[in-house]
Amino acid sequence: MARLIGGVGARLVGRVGATRFVLRPPTVVAVLAALAPVVLATTIAPAAAHHVGTYTPQDNAVSAGFKQVKFALEAGRADVALALFERGALRREMQAQAAALPPALEARTLAALRAGDAREVEGHLAVFFSALARDLALEAARQLGRPGVRPPDAAATGSKFLEAIWRYYNLIDFAVSTRDSKRSAAMRLALDDAETYARTAAAPDRLRASLGQIAQILTDVIEASTPSRRNP
Repeated sequence: MARLIGGVGARLVGRVGATRFVLRPPTVVAVLAALAPVVLATTIAPAAAHHVGTYTPQDNAVSAGFKQVKFALEAGRADVALALFERGALRREMQAQAAALPPALEARTLAALRAGDAREVEGHLAVFFSALARDLALEAARQLGRPGVRPPDAAATGSKFLEAIWRYYNLIDFAVSTRDSKRSAAMRLALDDAETYARTAAAPDRLRASLGQIAQILTDVIEASTPSRRNP
C-alpha cells in the first residue's frame, strides 16, 4: 500500500486558528478568525462515548483542514471554504492519494465548492475520508497477519490504527448515517468489536478479522457514494 495517510505517527498540527491567506480581502480574514475558536473547541472538546473512549483524537493537518472547510460552509462562506480547500492540506492529500480514490473526486469536490453546494461537498469528503480510513484498516490487518506477531504487539498495533481510523471516520459518521444508517451502525459495531479485541490482547485473529470488516464496510460506503457513470 502507499504511504500511510496522516494516520499512525502522523505529525500533529499546532494551533488550528493559525491558518492565514496573504492578499485575501479583510472580510475573509475576519471570517477565518471567527471560525478558529469553533474549530479549536471541536478539536479538543470531549467527545461522546465511542470505541476509543471519551476523548477525540488530536487533529492532524488533514482532519483540521476538513473542519475548517466544514465550518466555513456552515457559516455560509463558500468562498472561504473554497480558498481553504484549494490551498490546504486536505486537497494536497487528496491529490497524493488520487490513485486510491474514485476518479475525478478532487474535480467533483472543487465543482461542488464553487457551486456552494454544501451537501455535495459533504458527500465527496465522506468518500475521501472513508478511503483514508479503509486503507488504514487494510494496512493494520496486513501488519497483524505477519508471521510471529505476539498478541500484546498485535493489540498495541491495532489500538494505534484504530485511533487513526476513528480520527477520520469520526469526521464523517454523521454524513454516512444520514445517507446509509445501516452501514453507519455496522461501522460502529465493527469498531467496538475491534477495540474489545485490542484491549484484551487475547485474540489477534479476531482483531484482524474486525479490521477486515471495517475495511469492507468503508469500501461499501465508497462504492455506494460514487456515481456509476463518471466523466473521464
